[in-house]
Amino acid sequence: MYDFYQKLQANRKIAFFFSLIKVIVSAFMQAFVMQVFMNPCNLISGGFTGISLFISRVGAAMGFNWPVSMLIILLNLPVALFCAKAISKRFVVLSAVQFILVSVFLEIFHFEPFFYDITINLLFGGILWGAASSLALTAGGSTGGSDFIAQYVAKKIHRSIFNIVFYCNCAMYIAYGFSFGWIYCAYSIIFQYLSTTVINKTYKRFQRVTIEITCKDPKIVIAAFMDTVRHGMSVIECKGAYKGETYYICKSTISSYELQRVCHAVESADPKVLINVYQSLSFYGNFFEKPIE
Repeated sequence: MYDFYQKLQANRKIAFFFSLIKVIVSAFMQAFVMQVFMNPCNLISGGFTGISLFISRVGAAMGFNWPVSMLIILLNLPVALFCAKAISKRFVVLSAVQFILVSVFLEIFHFEPFFYDITINLLFGGILWGAASSLALTAGGSTGGSDFIAQYVAKKIHRSIFNIVFYCNCAMYIAYGFSFGWIYCAYSIIFQYLSTTVINKTYKRFQRVTIEITCKDPKIVIAAFMDTVRHGMSVIECKGAYKGETYYICKSTISSYELQRVCHAVESADPKVLINVYQSLSFYGNFFEKPIE
């Protein structure tokens, strides 16, 4: 089953089709969360969508009708055009499909709220919003706005900056609280914290792990590893404590999203290997990061 899935992913057209499905589901989820969980409690999200909600509500208070759907597209388009060259065209196309569909879904769907309790809406809305954002990111796209900026900067420094984006969003929430009430500021910060936590837990592009493979023949393991990813590997000779036999520990640091492929390739080459994986909290030095397609 795994080999069949990898063959499908190797086909660029099929892979793009699956990514497109994920992006469509992500856009639908965000439109759903905005209408069912956020609007009844006067919450806003982070990023350009949150800014669009903020501007729309300021306009409504002044007697103007500025649709959120229109603002989302207007704010995202300039950044999308910039990122087409700075990141990748495929990434921008998927991201543009996502935020345009969010705007379209907001106009054609009108979901009724499930709850009017702000705590329940906060919990369910924050988690689902994070899941929707993560789904777009794992598809090779984004939800636009601050995700564009986060991916651009992360590409330069090779680590996730979604926590930094969260702190930047807090500045917007303070302005929102000053305009519409501090209680909504506080709840919106909690909402964004929940969604950011979900993204950090599920989107693993910039998370790294160290893998240790204990084996009898390192050549087989090294060949399988090098055919799968573009990372270096250290080989350490050691002896088993029980029988005193010679073994080898093949050690490397890889991205979390590469782990499944590496383990599958190594175990297929040598079914008797022992694999130990642990989180790398910090990494300094050269590290190959596969470019966003």
